[in-house]
Amino acid sequence: MQRLQFESSPYFILICLLLGVAYAYVLYKAKHPWSQAINKVLFALRAVLVSLLAFLLLGPILKLTSNIFEKPAVVFLIDNSVSMKEVGDSTKRLALMNELRQKGKEIQDTGYDVLFKDLNGNDADEIRFNCTKSDLHSGIKNVITSFEGKNLNSIILVSDGIYNSGTSPIYSPPRVPVYTVGVGDTTLRADLVLKDVAYNKIAYQGNKFPIRAEVLAQRLPNTEVKVSVLKNGKVVEQQQKNSGTSLLTNFDFLIQAQEKGVHRYDVIVETVKGESTSRNNRASVYIEVVEGKKRILLIAPAPHPDIKAIRAVVEKNANYEFILHIPGIADAKPEWLKPGSTELVIFHQTADRAGRTTALLQQFQKSKTSLWLMLGTQTNFRQLAALQLPFSFENSGQWDEVTPIINQSFRDFNFVDNTAGIVSDYPPVEVPFGKFTFPTNASVLMYQRIGSVATQRPLLLTWQNENQKMAALIGEGIWRWRLSEFADSEKTEVYDDVFLKLIQYMSTLEDKKKFKSFPIMPQFSEADAATIESQVYNDLFEPVYGNTISLELRNEANEISRYQYVTSPSGSRYQIGGLREGVYQFKASTEMNGKRESVSGQFLVVAQTIESQNLTADFQLLQQVANATQGKFFSATEISKLTEEWRNTKPTALIHSNESFNPLINLKWVFFLLLTLVSGEWFLRKYMGGY
Repeated sequence: MQRLQFESSPYFILICLLLGVAYAYVLYKAKHPWSQAINKVLFALRAVLVSLLAFLLLGPILKLTSNIFEKPAVVFLIDNSVSMKEVGDSTKRLALMNELRQKGKEIQDTGYDVLFKDLNGNDADEIRFNCTKSDLHSGIKNVITSFEGKNLNSIILVSDGIYNSGTSPIYSPPRVPVYTVGVGDTTLRADLVLKDVAYNKIAYQGNKFPIRAEVLAQRLPNTEVKVSVLKNGKVVEQQQKNSGTSLLTNFDFLIQAQEKGVHRYDVIVETVKGESTSRNNRASVYIEVVEGKKRILLIAPAPHPDIKAIRAVVEKNANYEFILHIPGIADAKPEWLKPGSTELVIFHQTADRAGRTTALLQQFQKSKTSLWLMLGTQTNFRQLAALQLPFSFENSGQWDEVTPIINQSFRDFNFVDNTAGIVSDYPPVEVPFGKFTFPTNASVLMYQRIGSVATQRPLLLTWQNENQKMAALIGEGIWRWRLSEFADSEKTEVYDDVFLKLIQYMSTLEDKKKFKSFPIMPQFSEADAATIESQVYNDLFEPVYGNTISLELRNEANEISRYQYVTSPSGSRYQIGGLREGVYQFKASTEMNGKRESVSGQFLVVAQTIESQNLTADFQLLQQVANATQGKFFSATEISKLTEEWRNTKPTALIHSNESFNPLINLKWVFFLLLTLVSGEWFLRKYMGGY
């Protein structure tokens, strides 16, 4: 729909017409060498031309309104997890998918847009049923998110109702109707299931570590269940128990940790007569045997929520032991307060106004122990210079609220994806107001942002003080960051990653090697590619690129694979996919200054076996999901009735209106109209002998 709008009153159009007629009258009232008819034509051309030019001076605008009709969408959400293979053989699964696509076409013929998606949000052109987990809640959420602001009519969830990841799909049901199609066998089978294996990933050399195997006996009462723990194919421990009338039987093992390194242990439940499948009778666990824990000592003058937040991060890593010393409240052992007994000392509220921790700070300043200083509202800022700490604040008595910004050029360690985006949403912390000086050789991890203005004032920074690593947090209130992230995402992945890596960096001795190669994670899934990162430095420890990195990978069967790649600013990592479960030893080497440098290490590849633990379809869950969203449940045998729900309802399109405004003078046809009027008048005048 088009509509003409004016910047001034439309009554000026009459003046434009009068102006055009008056101008043409004055020009053509005298006698001319052409006929009266030609004179009238010329009069009309000039009147229209002048009127149109005057009209364009009024600035008319052409408003164009276009309506786009969006059909309602129906999304078939296919559970592509491994447990769906229990529907039958490949022929039956293919027949099921063909029938679903036929029903989708019938729904589309009634006026709907039909799409097929899997639980990961991908287009389900070809379903392989190879996803190693079932997260029905996230699958539904992915569809809702992708159709935000669009015309989503309903979701048809095709699943066996088994979920083993994420929250229950009944939790926080969507407002869009979810129709569910139940496939699979709901019959409880006779089966021994290795339901869970509980163990500590870290064990200390010379100690015994526990492994607990939980075995579920389905429809197998009073069965003798034998569970074995194997290492390198040899039985290390073995137990046998009668299941009795209990469904769940626990087997507790204590294994001796002898050699350092990562060791694989296989937990196997012996198959019994009448068992429906043995695929869920075994699992592998990987134990890292280390010499001892690193101690992280936190010294503070008084309790504070920030201390609890840091403690939670440290205690998530089994390699660390957290020691808290608050004089008179939580006194640590005297031997732990001596330099050399801990890898990192964190001083909270340095230097405190009461001077309760000042003597300890001075003691550790004389050592090579890494120090992390956390400045806050109880810090005596005037005493920092006396303690030879490299900070000077202009207004130490005033405070401001700032939010953090990740420094994208920070290179001491890497962060998980989207760290900068999540950190930028953290709530503010209290920092000293105004400018301050800090070490010139500092590496800034986070900057301060005041309101919406990013500053160059550091919030979190690290630096090297001779042979001692130093870090400082200029402010307090970081406990709010952890709570905020958990409130938004129900996890604290980014917060824990940033501060745990800072602690790891501070508690690790400086590595002066010019060639480094390491896996970006100690453990990878079979479904993911193992990633090795290599870094090469010159004599000034600046990164250099263009080196050819040779990788040698050895699996548990001593089979060797070799790879090569060349480093670049955007390509210091190499991905190796298709690795099977196991412990892998790698060796990386490169040529530096005519000499061959090499680095070795190891990493794990673990299998995802969670899908084999429960193979009994749960139609009751699918019925609850359908009822909670005003949908309906259909079994696989009732798919023929599926399309009736959409045949009996008229599809309602969503109208999207777009408006565009274009000055009339910008239109090409107006230009050509003016050109035609001018040219026509000029040609007639010349042709008839005018000048």
